[in-house]
Amino acid sequence: MTNQPSPPWYREVNREQWRAFAATFLGWMLDAFDFTILTFILIDIQQSFTVDRALAGALGTVTLMFRLVGGLGAGMMADRYGRKLPLMLSILWFSLFAFLSGFSTSYAMLFAFRALFGIGMGGPWAAGMPLALEQWPARLRGLASGLLQGGWFWGYMLAALTFHYVYPLFSGLPDPLSDADGSTLGWRVMFWVGVVPALLVPWIRSGVSESPVWLERQRHLREAGAGSTAERMSILQLLRPDLLWATVQASILMGAFMFSYYSLSFWYPTFLREVGREPLGYLLAFNLGAVVGMALWGHASETRLGRRGAVAAAALTGVAAIPAYVGASGGATLALGAVVMGASGGGVWGMAPSYLTERFPTAVRGVGPGLSYHVGAALGSLTPFILGRLQDGGMTTGSAMTACIAVSGLLVASVVWLGPETRGRRFTATEA
Repeated sequence: MTNQPSPPWYREVNREQWRAFAATFLGWMLDAFDFTILTFILIDIQQSFTVDRALAGALGTVTLMFRLVGGLGAGMMADRYGRKLPLMLSILWFSLFAFLSGFSTSYAMLFAFRALFGIGMGGPWAAGMPLALEQWPARLRGLASGLLQGGWFWGYMLAALTFHYVYPLFSGLPDPLSDADGSTLGWRVMFWVGVVPALLVPWIRSGVSESPVWLERQRHLREAGAGSTAERMSILQLLRPDLLWATVQASILMGAFMFSYYSLSFWYPTFLREVGREPLGYLLAFNLGAVVGMALWGHASETRLGRRGAVAAAALTGVAAIPAYVGASGGATLALGAVVMGASGGGVWGMAPSYLTERFPTAVRGVGPGLSYHVGAALGSLTPFILGRLQDGGMTTGSAMTACIAVSGLLVASVVWLGPETRGRRFTATEA
């Protein structure tokens, strides 16, 4: 008797599961687009508001710090009211404040708008990842994790293309909202296009189903008559002894992840402009490398390597790639460095969604990963400022990036081993 060949993996995912995946992927991608636009216009902002590099970097820092507020709120809402509602509200919120950022007439006003933007930025991950991953087959969760997290890098590429093709159309026009010499309209337009993600919300509302695991959890609670304050406020459950260390270790790990990512990316377009390179090609190389790397490392995390082994291997490969990434002078070497660093230092993120969602039970799968992820963002939020301060102190952009990439990569490879292996964990509605 001949065994029938197994169907390709994508045929194991039904239409509803793909829609949940698409909603999370697109929300996360457009979240990244609206944030990373900032990294391309730091020089323009310095010129318009006459601020140093540390203050320019602080715009990224305050955004990342306020992500914690949004991630915590969206995570609690996701456990109480379902995964869809906070996802939609977050997209509307960050789209609005991205748009308003373009009307800033002072550094203080822009700083406030980027802080408020950060609140909305915290929601798509906290609410979207459980919406998608609770629906996908368990054996494909590592791959789905890598593909979903890759949405951030697609957003980065979309921002790079927008800067390359749209910014020049307006960079020669005078800025009517600024009195600074040489200030042009280009950087404001980059913020104004950030309102586009709001168009995604009507489709999510009408075309995407709520997580069946969350719905089954609500049915289970109703039948059991459970309705305690701790159940209504899922964050209180994170204080349980069996969940407290998971929250602490996951938060520290995400802090190391964030330190690594912003060391790689926040000042990278500026580095390329300073060494006389047009950023677009190198940014596409980095982000395409990351998209492929996350899928490959995510798949590798389903093998004997597990989540921890894949994270450590990717992070250490990124450390080894530093000389080609920011230490080379030749265009070909810089391009190779961008691809390898994207596939490793960026690819390490492929395990983040699966690892975090597997660390927490269904009852706190919104607030647990959401809190850990965004506490990590708050811990890593100082990275853009620190890199700016190192440059103000005399280091070149490349040297400052080198030091921070090396330290953060080693931290990632170490901290992941402080927690258990999670590969293969099953999600059930009765998990408390």
